[in-house]
Amino acid sequence: MSDWTAEEFRALPLEEIDERYARYRLSVLEAEETMARSLRRYGQISPLVVCLREEVPVLIDGFKRLRAARGLQGFSSLSARRIEADERGAKAAMYGLNRIGRHLGELEEAWLVQALVREDGLSQVEVALLLGRHKSWVCRRLAMMEKLCPAAQEDLRLGLLSPTMARQLTRLPAGNQQEVLETGRRDSLTAAELRGVVDLLLASGTREKAAFVLEKPRAALRESQAGEVRGWDPRLSTAGNRVSRQLAMLLDQLARMANWLRHQGRGDLAMCDRSVLEPAFVRLAAEARMVAELTEDFVKEIHLP
Repeated sequence: MSDWTAEEFRALPLEEIDERYARYRLSVLEAEETMARSLRRYGQISPLVVCLREEVPVLIDGFKRLRAARGLQGFSSLSARRIEADERGAKAAMYGLNRIGRHLGELEEAWLVQALVREDGLSQVEVALLLGRHKSWVCRRLAMMEKLCPAAQEDLRLGLLSPTMARQLTRLPAGNQQEVLETGRRDSLTAAELRGVVDLLLASGTREKAAFVLEKPRAALRESQAGEVRGWDPRLSTAGNRVSRQLAMLLDQLARMANWLRHQGRGDLAMCDRSVLEPAFVRLAAEARMVAELTEDFVKEIHLP
């Protein structure tokens, strides 16, 4: 193998290919069966990608192709392309080779990020630079593995819990996630409903309120939404009711924006989004400061004798 130059293509016997990096990929039976049908009908269309470790070819990309080929008659070898990559580079290549067209699942991305941070000793900033992502994206993927309780991690691995729902659970302490997970299973909550339940639990000040949310999540959500509806208040004038409605809508939007900024939602933005949205956020900061100053003056005015 020492004479195998980088980017050169070779036919590799299936039994010689090392799958040590398979631990960062999910094995999906349906996808492997689809790949087997494709190999049987069209043959191998694209090569495997490997790197060398002590003269042994280690698979970086093409896990479905390899597993499908091993289950078919007539396939004793597959074409492979060799790249130069150390441990960090191999993980970066696994991510990069699946970034366009084919995509890794969020759980697979989380495994790679965790390995780069915990096994290879990179900082989150270094991982972000290596993978071409924002630090908040790295933080979110790492949190998916390290802030989730074991039961949620297992459900995520088995496909019983979506990454969107997993991100909501990471907003809670690990000790409180199990009961929310059980509530979600029992009532078949959607991702939006689970987010609302987490919001209510974070805002609940007593055990009684939290227990009610967990016991009757949809009833708690309905009560919460009903409490946000502002009807006509007979204590207020027409102008006062109009301002009351405006305040309710504004406070709701501010709470949503604060939650988005405080948590990891902004990490979903691409770099091109940030430059386009920057003027609006600059204006938001300026307008928010001005409204805060005017509001403080008005509150003082209210309390004047």
